[in-house]
Amino acid sequence: MAGLNIEYKWKAFIAVGLSLVTMVMSMSISAVALPSIAADLGISLKMVSWVVIANSLTVTAILLPLGRLSDLIGRKFFLCGGLIIFFAGGLMCGFSNSIGFLVASRVIMGVGGAMGQAVGTAIVVSVFPSSERGKGIASQTTAVAVGGALGPVFGGLILEFFDWQTLYFFISTLAIFSFSLGFYILDDSKIGSFQSKDRVYDWAGAIFSGLAMLALVISINNPFEFHLYGFTPFGLMIALLFLILFVVFELRTNSPIMNLKLFKDPVFRYASITRIVGFMGRSSLFILLPTYLMNIRNISPGSVGLIMLFSAVGMAVGAQSGGRLSDRYGHWRFTVLGFVLAIVTCMFIALFDANTSLVYILIILLFNGFSMGFWATPNQVATMSSVPRESFGTIGAFVNLTRNIGNVVGQALVISVISLIMVSEGFNVQLSEVGEVDGSTESFVFGWKIAYIAVIAITIIGLISAILTKSQNYENREIYGDTKRSP
Repeated sequence: MAGLNIEYKWKAFIAVGLSLVTMVMSMSISAVALPSIAADLGISLKMVSWVVIANSLTVTAILLPLGRLSDLIGRKFFLCGGLIIFFAGGLMCGFSNSIGFLVASRVIMGVGGAMGQAVGTAIVVSVFPSSERGKGIASQTTAVAVGGALGPVFGGLILEFFDWQTLYFFISTLAIFSFSLGFYILDDSKIGSFQSKDRVYDWAGAIFSGLAMLALVISINNPFEFHLYGFTPFGLMIALLFLILFVVFELRTNSPIMNLKLFKDPVFRYASITRIVGFMGRSSLFILLPTYLMNIRNISPGSVGLIMLFSAVGMAVGAQSGGRLSDRYGHWRFTVLGFVLAIVTCMFIALFDANTSLVYILIILLFNGFSMGFWATPNQVATMSSVPRESFGTIGAFVNLTRNIGNVVGQALVISVISLIMVSEGFNVQLSEVGEVDGSTESFVFGWKIAYIAVIAITIIGLISAILTKSQNYENREIYGDTKRSP
């Protein structure tokens, strides 16, 4: 690659982008492998879900503390070290012969994945000039979309011929290749490492933020075999308690994990709200669509992966379009337009039923993915452009954390809505059993419509927040970066 005439920003992006593809792919591949793992290990689907949940919990809990740590110890070390840990966890998954060892291995993969996610955005934003920040973030979003889309495709193909352990050997191979690229290409002097003047690490803030995120995710999902009355409200109260402790300590320390005073900036504040709400609406499609396609439309898992690829393609195109346009004209109008498109496509998705044309579904998925990328990239540009460069690691991690929180809350919400509708109509079945019981198809479709009405309402809230993101002091003006432009 040294002999190729490629600008350094793209060389660095290739290293970061491949690592993101690998880490995101591991999550979607694991979801595809759950039935095979359950059958091989002789465990329930509820128990095997910990293969996915353990990884998500780990990433969510430590993402923000790791973002701050990356600002202190160097971004190359963090990304490459994370890939080595991720590689080791992947190998352990491949050699697992019990659910306990497999879940522990997925936790290790989660640590490595969190390190990569914590620093990836900071590297990309640092190597691209501020006038091309949208282009860089758009390319990163494309890498995430590609990783999410290729997981089901490669997972389905590999499982056709090999056992589930092969999936993790495949991911480990990609991880070690990503490490080689990162080690060879990345240069701390060029990717913005060691810009933080404050060298003290806030351990109390790290612990309280991690415990708050753990309590939040567990209380919302309740992944345990038992179901205690009041478990979710109690868990949310615990999460709130740790969050309050986090805020109190952060405001009192001179070396916070995250500078909470950034929320006084209207652009940063509303952009953060917009992102959480936007991903709450977006996540519903990924949790409900496979059930709809496989159980209602009787489409094979392999074909479902190809169908969902349309959404990923749309997201990649939307991200590139929104990012490049925001570089030229500012972020605000494209974030708003993206949310308007999302609301329109959600209205069409709400009308899906057992007889909806597959071609129609593919077109709607393409445009829905486009709307997501079109608002997400300008939104992230707004966030990163409103903070100082020495905080890119922390805020880059925060951006990914808000996405994870939005996904978790959104998925729990739509599942709860559909479950309540179906139970009220006498169908107390798991989503995997929809279509097998007489009348459950009609009940699911009705619940689907109600759930998407809720999604549309959530997306409208995101639109309002996106509109409020505009400020005459910030639109089209770089606050922290290479240039300062007047509005």
